[in-house]
Amino acid sequence: MKKILIGILLLLSFTVLSACGQDKNNADSGEKKEINIGATSGPYADMVKKAIKPILEEKGYKVEITEFTDYVQPNKALADGSIDANLFQHKIYMESFAQQNNIELSELISVPTAPMGIYSKKFKSLEDITDGATIAIPNDPTNAARAFLILEEAGLIKIDQAADPLTVSEKDVTKNIKNLKFETIEAAQLPRAVDSVDLSAVPGNFALAAKMNLLDALKLENMLDQYRNRVVVNTKDIDAPFAKDIKAAVESAEFEKVIDEDFKGFGKPEWMNQ
Repeated sequence: MKKILIGILLLLSFTVLSACGQDKNNADSGEKKEINIGATSGPYADMVKKAIKPILEEKGYKVEITEFTDYVQPNKALADGSIDANLFQHKIYMESFAQQNNIELSELISVPTAPMGIYSKKFKSLEDITDGATIAIPNDPTNAARAFLILEEAGLIKIDQAADPLTVSEKDVTKNIKNLKFETIEAAQLPRAVDSVDLSAVPGNFALAAKMNLLDALKLENMLDQYRNRVVVNTKDIDAPFAKDIKAAVESAEFEKVIDEDFKGFGKPEWMNQ
């Protein structure tokens, strides 16, 4: 009886040690199955909730979503380990924030993003725009450049071919075909400007926050890929299994199906159109 009891105790000890070793190996390899993804409240938190989380849960992950109301805390939370990934920013902002705050961030993959659009309550089409009309554009250089590029795509202005598309400004306009008057306004106020000016160039996130329909725009931008939002992680986690699984989720047919059904008007990144 004593020998049997000793045998059972040895077997239990071996099992516990094996389990501990297995847990340690999983921890060392980064195979975490509980992840927290941060996103700004609104369409991108919805995108995580509807199009990414279900796919990860099918792979055995427990996914928590943390919503933010500004563009600073999501990266700070990522850097201090409060969250494992975030979705809210484009490449230019990510690189600038990382440099200014001395942190290492890397993108996993770009996602469909709400484009900037030219909106008007006065004109029903681009052809209706009258000579000398006033257009409100963002007062920050990055979004202003986007506005001028849309106007060129719409055939309303011409831009110096030597200009950097990421830094285009009014000084780069070589021909103002409709003699448009440019009025610079803080980006967040551009949806309200639709009521007071002839035209307004509204970034997609602010348009959606104001309950505007993206498809009501007279013209939506053909967005440069640098301006598309992306899933971002700490650089040290770029090759972690959970990061690869997030990327695979975004690349899946299930993800694109949700985008087509619930995020109409969002511009797809280049890789989705290949």
